[in-house]
Amino acid sequence: MIYRYIFFLILGIDATILLYEISELSISYHEASVLYGNFSFLYLIEKFSFFLFGQNDFALRIMMIVFHLFSVVLLYKISEKYLKHQRDRLWLVFIFVLLPGVTSSAILVDSAGFVILLLLLFVYIYDNFDKLYIYPLLFVYMVIDKEFLYLFFALFFFALHQKDKRFLYFNTVMFFSSIYIYGLNTQGQPKGHFLDVIGLYSAVFTPIVFIYIFYVLYRRFLTKQTDIVWFISFVPLILSLLLSFRQKINIEEFAPYLIVALPLAAQTFSTSYRVRLKMFRTKYRVAFVSAVVFLLFNTTLVLFNKYLYLFIDKPQKHFAYKMHIAKELSKKLKNMGIECINTDSAMQKRLKFYKINKCNKYTLKKLSPQDRKNANVTISYNSKIVYSASATKINIK
Repeated sequence: MIYRYIFFLILGIDATILLYEISELSISYHEASVLYGNFSFLYLIEKFSFFLFGQNDFALRIMMIVFHLFSVVLLYKISEKYLKHQRDRLWLVFIFVLLPGVTSSAILVDSAGFVILLLLLFVYIYDNFDKLYIYPLLFVYMVIDKEFLYLFFALFFFALHQKDKRFLYFNTVMFFSSIYIYGLNTQGQPKGHFLDVIGLYSAVFTPIVFIYIFYVLYRRFLTKQTDIVWFISFVPLILSLLLSFRQKINIEEFAPYLIVALPLAAQTFSTSYRVRLKMFRTKYRVAFVSAVVFLLFNTTLVLFNKYLYLFIDKPQKHFAYKMHIAKELSKKLKNMGIECINTDSAMQKRLKFYKINKCNKYTLKKLSPQDRKNANVTISYNSKIVYSASATKINIK
């Protein structure tokens, strides 16, 4: 019973932190593009949230937080197959909610959080229900998002390994149907981005966790300890690394698949730790504690990220700068009696969410630090000016 309380405590603290972060963030240009760009399933989800809660920051992010919390529950249930001890499953959940990539997907309006949830849902249904259920489920996945293309690609190899012809043919059809509907990104001149991709994976998972997951997947390949979770994680990972030799890839499309491998990594670590005598477990304890400390430090930085502006000369170099400014700027403009304005396209789209529309009555121009004396709009965090601009009325004759 105590483990159940700890699990819900982790969920509660995680949800509280994410809800607090809502008040700290503004809508980004990418998120605004989801709302005011091409039609997508994520667009429908956001519109439904606005219908329930109105158009505000809470409604913008609450559905992503809900998806994240369901992902935590699914991961815990899936891990029962791989981890015998409840304590180990709780540690796995704790690591999961602290991962930088998971934290960002839980709060940002992006398909990554949605894809993580549906990948975990697929694994859970595959392990616990009749296999006939997965066919309509995969068809739905194909319809709602292009990023499940890599799932069909991985399942193709899994079906080939299992010698399941029906599943093989089905995923072949789903794969090519996805390409036909959404297309395949082959843009850019041939150029190596391998080291960039390794760096991005390390940022999403932290270096220690990423290296260990890669080691586990490779070790299971050598020992032929492969199951459906292994295929879902390993095939997209190898595909992303191969593609990186030619072109720049979107890490958000591939990272969710590697997250699915966490139960495999936890199982390998737990087994390796327990088969050793206590005197030989030191290096495992050091590695684990180092990973947890690094993750907690990263979470603290995310939680109090606005204080980092105090130590940065150029605010634009802040990792969350693109998620700041717009909300405070809209309030400043409204306090000045400005309900519409003309500015650069990125900020224009962000201000639209806060009901500052485009017009030619006023113009907003961002100023450099050298021209800050001419600013009549400034945004500061912890007494550090991070944005200054000039809002000017245009006389139309």
